[in-house]
Amino acid sequence: MSDSTIESVLQEQRVFEPPAAFSEKARIPSMEAYQKLYDEAAADPAAFWAKLAEQELDWFEKWDTVLDWQPPVAKWFVGGKSNISYNCLDRHLKTDKKDKTALIWEGEPGDSRSLTYTELHAEVCQMANVLKDMGVRKGDRVGLYMPMVPEAAIAMLACTRIGAAHTVIFGGFSSEALRDRLNDAEAKVVITADGGFRKDKPMGLKPAVDAALADNAVPSVTNVLVVQRTKQAVDWTAGRDVWWHDVKPDASTDCPAEPMDSEALLFILYTSGTTGKPKGVVHTTAGYNLYTHMTFKWTFDIKEDDIYWCTADVGWITGHSYIVYGPLSNGATTVMYEGAPRPSNPGAFWDVIEKYKVSIFYTAPTAIRAFMKMGDKEPNARDLSSLRILGTVGEPINPEAWMWYRKVIGGDNCPIVDTWWQTETGGFMLTPLPGATPTKPGSATKPFPGILADVVDTEGNPVGVNEGGYLVVKHPWPSMMRTVYGDDARFRRTYWEHIPPKDGQYFYFAGDGARKDEDGYFWVMGRTDDVLNVSGHRLGTMEIESALVSHPAVAEAAVVGRKDELKGEDVYAFVTLENRYSASDELKTELKQHVVKEIGAIARPGEIQFTDALPKTRSGKIIRRFLRNLASDEEVVGDATTMEDQSVLEKLRQGS
Repeated sequence: MSDSTIESVLQEQRVFEPPAAFSEKARIPSMEAYQKLYDEAAADPAAFWAKLAEQELDWFEKWDTVLDWQPPVAKWFVGGKSNISYNCLDRHLKTDKKDKTALIWEGEPGDSRSLTYTELHAEVCQMANVLKDMGVRKGDRVGLYMPMVPEAAIAMLACTRIGAAHTVIFGGFSSEALRDRLNDAEAKVVITADGGFRKDKPMGLKPAVDAALADNAVPSVTNVLVVQRTKQAVDWTAGRDVWWHDVKPDASTDCPAEPMDSEALLFILYTSGTTGKPKGVVHTTAGYNLYTHMTFKWTFDIKEDDIYWCTADVGWITGHSYIVYGPLSNGATTVMYEGAPRPSNPGAFWDVIEKYKVSIFYTAPTAIRAFMKMGDKEPNARDLSSLRILGTVGEPINPEAWMWYRKVIGGDNCPIVDTWWQTETGGFMLTPLPGATPTKPGSATKPFPGILADVVDTEGNPVGVNEGGYLVVKHPWPSMMRTVYGDDARFRRTYWEHIPPKDGQYFYFAGDGARKDEDGYFWVMGRTDDVLNVSGHRLGTMEIESALVSHPAVAEAAVVGRKDELKGEDVYAFVTLENRYSASDELKTELKQHVVKEIGAIARPGEIQFTDALPKTRSGKIIRRFLRNLASDEEVVGDATTMEDQSVLEKLRQGS
């Protein structure tokens, strides 16, 4: 974010009070009510979360210890036994929710399905039994590489039902990225589909799985369970591959949920890091269940008749927490959509809202900016009067987009919950509560009750009002990541060692810069490390650099982010070539496609600049801050005296 953008955000003076009629019926109806909850949680976090755990979740065995905190390792509800699939399904079957619609699914071509809680429970049990027949046991890992179809949620719930941890891998990732993640998790089974629909055409998924598993490249995988979606022709490996529709009819709809220790591995979700190797973020059972349950309940002020829609993909944490687990644990109706706005149907999102009378809509600033560019015609042509809450997720939203969202989509009548959180946090950390919190365009407002957040300097000292610093959390919370899978040292190094402990106080380092204003509102300013946020997706610069360097033409590459009006950030790559290769537009295109092959389309560089050399220190470290300045057409700032060759910057300015 440029200095001018920061300044405009800090000068934002507009404040929007929750509508009085909304607050009257809200779960948290005022700032006084919020403050009471916040103060209660801050005074005794363990007691606060214990009370909610007892009230809100079902347990097979109650815990002995609420919180065991051995910094930076937290264990919540120690000794307790529960099951997230049970809390999302079985307990609702004992109530009048059993016939309530749990999941509404809209396919891109226009096909649709809906499943009641009873029907969803039956299908989850069937898939759980099929997985058990394949030899999946408690503690095993299962890889999911799925389109946005009901079976994606069914597979997640089936895994957790029998105590197997899932690792969902976004369907846009390449076979190479898929292979690396399956190997890291040592997955026993992969659940996939023949393909899915994306922008009016079928996109294959099973071919990528076949390529990932070729030549026994992932020796831990014994079976591939395949959902038929697009009816594309696929290759078949007898003895390994199994059609879901072939085994489903004979699978029992009875599969008791496995009692799981509170700290049992629930899922691994890979997120990009700065070292090139994706990090397997580990979440565990009970704390994650409770926190996603409560954040969903209070942040979206969920009511019995709400129709809730989050537009994310289940391959990301937003899909885990706020399409599947948070909504279903609350007994809500959650919408899943396979498609996206596209030239043939730019009003696709508004069609879904109108068709299903969606009341809570949760999407990304990237999408909102794209809709702004299209104009008001499409939303104005639909009846969006069912909406009562709007939400944003994935990156900071600029005030102009926030105002458009409020006016055009919400009719100046819907509170906006601008949420800040991460894969690592499991759920919302900073968020308005719609019936309580006055909102400011561009601010994620205040911490969720139980979250002790602050903005500090490198020594852990709180910074002044409207001074930039590091966003940190100063006390454990139930859904915090427990470690990096198989790499505790990386977990400590990445999240707990940037800011040293101070007087016994440990700081979770979020990796984002932020400021707090005079009202205590948080303004998140973006990443402080070399992780890019492209359309709400976190991408490691090292991952993209590694992909570029794997091409025979590339000698060296440095990747930075460049501000992009639509995506938030775009990938800008500086590339030096091997001597026998020459720069050309054709090679640029080839390299961009090579990154797509290695990582996926989300990582495609927006721009590649060929250069004879990169700015480096005398010790050989690339000085990326200069490259970020150059990519953004800004003045190069900072100390250049450590540079090995001062002429490199001038050549880069001239485009060589």
